[in-house]
Amino acid sequence: MTHSDRADWWRGAAIYELYVQSFADAGGDGIGDLPGVRARLPHLADLGIDAIWYTPWYPSPRADAGYDVADYRSIDPAFGTLADADALITAGHRHGIKTIIDIVPNHCSDQHPWFQAALSAPPGSPERGRFWFRPGRGPGGDQPPNDWQSIFGGPAWTRTITPDGAPGEWYLHLFAPEQPDFNWASPEVRAEFEDILRFWFDRGADGVRIDSAALLTKDPRLPDFGPQDPSPYTDRDDVHDIYRAWRAVADQYPGRVLIGEIWLPDAARLASYLNELHTVFNFPYLCCPWDASQLRAVIDSTLELHAAAGAPATWVLSNHDVDRHVSRYGRADTSFALDRRDHSQPVDLALGTRRARAAALLTMALPGAVYIYQGEELGLWEVEDIPAQLRRDPIWYRTGGADPGRDGSRVPLPWSGPEPPFGFSPPDAAKPPWLPQPAAWRELTAEAETGEPDSMLELYRTALRIRRAEPALGDGHLSWLPAPDRVLAFDRGGVLCVANLSAAPVELPAHTEILLASGPLPDGQLPPDTAAWLRR
Repeated sequence: MTHSDRADWWRGAAIYELYVQSFADAGGDGIGDLPGVRARLPHLADLGIDAIWYTPWYPSPRADAGYDVADYRSIDPAFGTLADADALITAGHRHGIKTIIDIVPNHCSDQHPWFQAALSAPPGSPERGRFWFRPGRGPGGDQPPNDWQSIFGGPAWTRTITPDGAPGEWYLHLFAPEQPDFNWASPEVRAEFEDILRFWFDRGADGVRIDSAALLTKDPRLPDFGPQDPSPYTDRDDVHDIYRAWRAVADQYPGRVLIGEIWLPDAARLASYLNELHTVFNFPYLCCPWDASQLRAVIDSTLELHAAAGAPATWVLSNHDVDRHVSRYGRADTSFALDRRDHSQPVDLALGTRRARAAALLTMALPGAVYIYQGEELGLWEVEDIPAQLRRDPIWYRTGGADPGRDGSRVPLPWSGPEPPFGFSPPDAAKPPWLPQPAAWRELTAEAETGEPDSMLELYRTALRIRRAEPALGDGHLSWLPAPDRVLAFDRGGVLCVANLSAAPVELPAHTEILLASGPLPDGQLPPDTAAWLRR
């Protein structure tokens, strides 16, 4: 039985994050679309994944790459139609691939009908009660209602203009001004999202990834707060009321999963979400530097908190919000922080790639589910030299370029051919890809790597095939083995994983068979920045 055949399939699944805009363009407009995804499903089936997590595919002005949703029950015309989504879900199921959709409940687009109605309605109206509208402070209400700052930079409040042209109330947006926050104290908001869940579950979606899951509820007093004060809008206890209701909806659809995107430093607080959600993303592991002791500490704490909740751990190396790990691992500082993207550090791509290969085997051997961000199976790196005039991320603009933003991890995939668009778009495409692809990616196309035994793609295909075939891998338990300093070694019930993060080769533990290695093993030794799977 494969992971995807189980009722609790998510416990050991390999889940592929698919950023629709950058995956495959069938229409020739430089933007990825659902027909393009459907045509490339064989690639994903050959890769050996169990499910696809689609980033938001809804109608959107794309002020924040689709996380500003104008209609939660439709498909952006740039991506296709609702019929295309239905066909894609069905085709995925035929390939044994489940569908996870992305729900954005903290905020919507300023073009959403509800927000447009709120702008037209008077202060204190039910329409405005779905959002956070407040009068300003100071003479004439010229100052924002409080001192909250946007996660994207700048103030978290924007002032409205009344129909007669006069300044009006302010509205809250923890992200961009085009993303007004919902007021989750509104029963209408709660009922609406429960209905949205049912809408997609009825269409065959197998799970939901919940964006910014810890941010939904706010302190109704909207207080100012300083660096040492508890956040009035992050991880409030009352957010769990929402997810208890969501879990009740999901439980009406057997085999459905709720996955939380939750960035919290407190492991106990993070674990509390596992009382309602099936899984949460493991960001401490993603952010951890390439250091054996720190990785082991994160692995141990992750497994401990998930075991207490009876939930599976999740493991992820990259996603659409962070620098690709080939580049991170090639820098002097191999850690990552959302508020500290540093593209001034030189990158050793050969070193980063070697470590990324080892990290892939380490990650896929850990107990629980693994996430793969599109392009990591090709060994793509962070594109750091996108011209300023071509950048799209609001973080870049709202910080005046101080934060390079996330465009570099979202560059369209290279599929085939010696030059851009590398098969991302058809040969007669009317427009180039929406972000420029590096010419050097000619060596990293899916076509170039297929059949090359030393390629990243073939490493991922082999690792995922073994992971599916070995009952010990995926969900389950881990036993650490004695190992030299800066070496990680553990037993997964007969399959051993050894990762050498030291500067010198080490001897392999006793084994009967080498299942897979991330690089050559000269003289039967494990070189630095290399990992291997062994049969005990």
